[in-house]
Amino acid sequence: MLDPIVNFFSRVFQAIGRGIGWVVGIILWPFMAASRWYARRGWLIKGPIGIVLLALIGLYGYFIWNTQVWSGFDPEYAARYEFVSAPAANPGDSVAPAGDGAANAQSARGSEGEIRTCTRSAITEVAADLIDFNVNQNAWISSMILYKLGLFGIDWDNTPFLDNKASFQRGVNQAIRRTTVELVDTLGRVRGTSQIDQSLQDARGAMQFDEYTWYFGTDPFGFKTPTPAFYRSAIDHLHAFNTRLEACDAVFDARADNLVQFLDRIASDIGSTSAILRERSELYDAGWFDVRADDRFWFAYGQLYGYYGVLKGARHDFGDVITSRGLATLWDTTEDQIVSALKITPFIISNGDEAGWIMPTHLATMGFYVLRVRSNLVEIRSVLDR
Repeated sequence: MLDPIVNFFSRVFQAIGRGIGWVVGIILWPFMAASRWYARRGWLIKGPIGIVLLALIGLYGYFIWNTQVWSGFDPEYAARYEFVSAPAANPGDSVAPAGDGAANAQSARGSEGEIRTCTRSAITEVAADLIDFNVNQNAWISSMILYKLGLFGIDWDNTPFLDNKASFQRGVNQAIRRTTVELVDTLGRVRGTSQIDQSLQDARGAMQFDEYTWYFGTDPFGFKTPTPAFYRSAIDHLHAFNTRLEACDAVFDARADNLVQFLDRIASDIGSTSAILRERSELYDAGWFDVRADDRFWFAYGQLYGYYGVLKGARHDFGDVITSRGLATLWDTTEDQIVSALKITPFIISNGDEAGWIMPTHLATMGFYVLRVRSNLVEIRSVLDR
């Protein structure tokens, strides 16, 4: 009685096996044909081709290693900063000289010969460290030649492979770019009307550089300075600003209205990302088979990762404002929500239907946390505006 059923399933599985073998054969056929052609050639041809193949294998090994190993990655990295537990002081303000254990302080002699001590900007310090994390502790994936070439000409972002780190880095970079813009336009000037600080201006210019430039390009044609070199120069410019700030030779305007504007810009930035997540989640609910879901997820993750440190720095730089307005609890809640979002690190990103029961919906989950963070930033802003 069971023989026909067993035979039916046997034929089905045999057909599936033949189909898989046929697909694998089609994929491997060009490589097998090339290997047969290569075996029949002489060493004058084999030698150069072999060297090229070995170089290509080495490049791909280096590329795959850098896309899979995330050096220095720590969702709770901001807790390591000394300024988090240091007594808050407005950057650039003169404070009483402290002992050898004082954090982020240095003595400078004023025009009257008195000793003054000014504090560094924690926001600027975090921004410089995030750039270092992106381009020094890790290779900048988006401008690597094999990333630009794609998978047989297909953009890596349109495949489910080897693009998560690149999207994450661009998300972190988005937070850095927004921060450098605000440092130039408002935070590094007195009421936005004084002269623009040249170090901050140079840092902003470097961070606005294209994210995909390699050593050579076609538009325009010729040799180029790669993207990581520009970003590394921004680190030096940010450190130069903080050094002058520490010597009471620069300005950081830590007023409440500047904090309002800064939070506005951050809320707007992550609000835009939330809209992107929502659109992808609603229109492309293909579960594990949505090859662009991982790009959207890791960009949003990287953006929150960057803003987590920046907001930690802002809590120090605007410590007097936050304390006087009673914002400590709200600020704690915002940071806790970011940390909760950064704990979501699934092995495979799924963009399933929100009402589905098989495939999860990681984009909707991340979008939920992004909106919660944004709502808290808006609430903090409303308290500051009263």
